[in-house]
Amino acid sequence: MSATLHSPPSSALISSSSLKGRKLRLAAQPVKPSLNLKPLNAFPLIRASINFSSSLDTGLSTELDAVTSFSEIVPDTVVFDDFERFPPTAATVSSSLLLGICSLPDTKFRSAVDSALADPHCYALAKSDDRMSCFFNKALVNVGGDLAKLVPGRVSTEVDARLAYDTNGIVKKVHDLVKLYQEIEVPPERLLFKIPSTWQGIEASRLLESEGIQTHMTFVYSFCQAAAAAQAGASVIQIFVGRLRDWARNHAGDPEVETARRRGEDPGLALVTKAYNYIHKYGHKSKLMAAAIRNKQDVFNLLGVDYIISPLKILQSLKDSVTPPDEKYSLMRRLSPQSAASYNFSDAELVKWDQYSFSSAMGPAAVELLATGLDGYANQSKRVEELFGKIWPPPNV
Repeated sequence: MSATLHSPPSSALISSSSLKGRKLRLAAQPVKPSLNLKPLNAFPLIRASINFSSSLDTGLSTELDAVTSFSEIVPDTVVFDDFERFPPTAATVSSSLLLGICSLPDTKFRSAVDSALADPHCYALAKSDDRMSCFFNKALVNVGGDLAKLVPGRVSTEVDARLAYDTNGIVKKVHDLVKLYQEIEVPPERLLFKIPSTWQGIEASRLLESEGIQTHMTFVYSFCQAAAAAQAGASVIQIFVGRLRDWARNHAGDPEVETARRRGEDPGLALVTKAYNYIHKYGHKSKLMAAAIRNKQDVFNLLGVDYIISPLKILQSLKDSVTPPDEKYSLMRRLSPQSAASYNFSDAELVKWDQYSFSSAMGPAAVELLATGLDGYANQSKRVEELFGKIWPPPNV
């Protein structure tokens, strides 16, 4: 999300993972609003409208008040209808979101999908695969365009995970999406593109960022991925803390995981700490996002990281926990430019990453978790195309 908000941004993300089993609504989630349009360096999220007000009138404050003074807290939820109650500041468009829209014919965004399926250019393509890909692109952009009219911040668009190992394919896909957005008058500075952190995806990020197109690297499970993405100039780097922890509980043999364990550290939290310190110590522009948060202690251990994506139940618990004045400062910032300056890296960690060194440094955890994430995203994209094949052409068009 090419920054139209302050950094860190004050909004919350539409999380595609939380679409399962929920009534689709458009995510609006708060925690520190910043509506001023600013230069491109922040991650656009959607602001939650849950009432996270403090209890200052009683002389007390909540744990949520304390943690939001250190990091941007991003509620992990999807809300999709009540814009007055939940005013969004930015949005994310994904294959999962398209599936959700198609499951609710009465949603206000269904017309964006129907018009995509009636696009004359796509309609004229002879090959079925080309036609479905065109419909898919148009649907993403049409929905993204509608969201851009509703939010002051950026709209993030998922890049097809099936292109994860094709640098040129990713760049071409993003260029195609940017062109479609331009046709409906959504400028590049309102956009960010979500790309898997394969070596090819990171190289695509490097090329796109050099053109002023901002990228968000996802599926980061190892230091080499985070460092290479930072060297590429990625705008946002997302690490999944809980997923790495879950893997470590049931597996062994990953050097990074084992090193963290020997130090008595949680591998997911240790990776965020190392990545944050690397980014800040060596002056990279990237912002770091911690996702897959499992409990309040995770939040406390990550204070100072740019963004923390947290489930609503954890945020509600933080809000309900009052911090008396004498305990108000017990929650300490764990990550800071000062901590980064004193962090020591080995020579092997300070290399200029290339494809060979990157591949050699990817441990079993990153390899397996990245593959799992890619499979999930790819399957969702296939489901969208299969669904479009069944409902195309749409009725009354």
